[in-house]
Amino acid sequence: MYTRPFASSGERLHGWLAAGLDLIFPPTCATCGHVGHLICPICAQQAEPAPQAVCRRCGRVQAAPVEQCAQCAAQPEHPLAHVHAAALHTTPVREFIHLLKYEQRPDLAPALGRYLTAALLRPEWDGLRDGFDAVAPVPLHAERLAERGYNQAELLARALSRRTRIPLRTDLIHRARHTRSQVGLKAQERADNVEDAFLASPACAGLTLLLIDDVYTTGATLTACAAAARHAGAALVCGLTLAMPVH
Repeated sequence: MYTRPFASSGERLHGWLAAGLDLIFPPTCATCGHVGHLICPICAQQAEPAPQAVCRRCGRVQAAPVEQCAQCAAQPEHPLAHVHAAALHTTPVREFIHLLKYEQRPDLAPALGRYLTAALLRPEWDGLRDGFDAVAPVPLHAERLAERGYNQAELLARALSRRTRIPLRTDLIHRARHTRSQVGLKAQERADNVEDAFLASPACAGLTLLLIDDVYTTGATLTACAAAARHAGAALVCGLTLAMPVH
């Protein structure tokens, strides 16, 4: 299990300033409006954990936990070694993600990072969690990044990195071309949409990476990122997302 080192003087100062601002301008829960927390304890407890009965390799829901499902068995060279989501894409997590991505609420990312941290401490990550060299967010294309002003996956990855002390690397994977939104696309359309959409730095060589994204639907985006990283020489690539849809 991770042990958090003592906070630096800079972190302590930031914490004091944040506490002072909270006294003057108390935060309110993003979904219910209760004063005191960006995500209040009541809403936080309403998040539904992602099911444990999944394929460890691709994250697809199964009747029982398996190392690899029939689809993965047919793809022995699958670039992802292990994938899991922290929660189901239901209320309130669904609303939190919508606010984070589309309503200019990057301030929610640190609180949402707690779900990722809790997921990484689950037994299915035993034997993997201590070996990660870096946390790498799924990148946005420059055009979309300019529109939104931030990459929500990077903010989530940063929150996880701060809690676990796994180094954050935003320089390893890049989006080589602009793609249409994956929303509304079928599984094969999603795979075609992001095929060869990512490039990875030679700095990936020999690294064990943990890819971070907000939602895992069919796994097309994570798979494309992992394929780029493995092509660049990454030793092992896993994926962790904040949410997955209800199957």
